[in-house]
Amino acid sequence: MNSVNLPRKSTVREYFESIVIAVILALFIRTWVVQAFKIPTGSMEQNLLIGDHLLVNKFVFGPVVTDFERVVLPEADVRRGDILVFKYPQEPERDFIKRVIGLPGENFEVRRKQVYIDGVRLDEPYLGNQLPTLESGAVVLDRRDNFGPITVPDNHYFMMGDNRDNSEDSRFWGPLPGSHIKGKAMMIYWSYEGSQPLIARTGLRATIRRLGSTILNFFSGTRWNRMFHQLGSKAVLLRPYSEDGGADSNNCGTFFDCNFKVLTHAHRQFFQ
Repeated sequence: MNSVNLPRKSTVREYFESIVIAVILALFIRTWVVQAFKIPTGSMEQNLLIGDHLLVNKFVFGPVVTDFERVVLPEADVRRGDILVFKYPQEPERDFIKRVIGLPGENFEVRRKQVYIDGVRLDEPYLGNQLPTLESGAVVLDRRDNFGPITVPDNHYFMMGDNRDNSEDSRFWGPLPGSHIKGKAMMIYWSYEGSQPLIARTGLRATIRRLGSTILNFFSGTRWNRMFHQLGSKAVLLRPYSEDGGADSNNCGTFFDCNFKVLTHAHRQFFQ
C-alpha cells in the first residue's frame, strides 16, 4: 500500500503559527483572566506605592449563568476592603484603582474624615499610621472631610483611596457602577522606585526614557521587599465606641444598640 506524503510545513510557517497561537492566548488571558497594572499616583499610599506593578484578577467577578458554573468557577462577590481596578466613570478609557468602602444599599457618610456606614463608624486597620484625623484648627474641606449622607445605589460601590487627603474617588465623582469593574488586585509582582513625573508621562519618548532608566537602575531601583506581596481583602471592623471610650451618642443610643449594629454589619459583611 502506497503511503501519501503530506507536504512538510516550512520552518517560517511553523514559527508564524506558534506566534499567532501565543498572541491569541495572551490576548485571551489579558481580556478574561489576568492583567498587569501599574500604580502611577500616590492615591493608595502607603499600601500601594508609585511604581508598584500588580496582577489583577479579571476572572473572579466574571458573570456566571448556571449552578455548575457557580461551583467550578472562582466567582466571588465584591466585598468591603477589596482593592479593585475599574474604568473611571468620567473617562472610561482610563483605569483607576481604589478600595471598596461602601456597599449597595448602605447609608454612607464622612464626618470630619471618619467614615460611617449606616451611622456606625468604620475601623480601617489597613490605613495604619494614616488613620484619618482632623487636627485642631485645621480647615475642613467639603467632600474630602465631610460627605453625605447618601445611600449607595443598587449595583454601585463607594470607592476611596487609602491616601484620603490625596485621592480622587467616589467623594468627587459618585458611587462606581458595578459594570465598570475590571478586576481585583491580587499581588505586587514587581515594584520599581522611579521618578513620579517620568512614570506618569505618556508617549514614545517617555516610554523610551522609562525603559532606559529601568535598565540602568534595575537592581538599585527595585523594591525587593515588596515583590510577590499578596493583596488579599482585609476585614473592615466596625467601631461602636467614641474616642472617649463610651458609646458614640451620635451613632446609637445605648451599649446594646451599638453592639446590635456591629453584629448586623458583621453578618452582612461575612455571610451575604
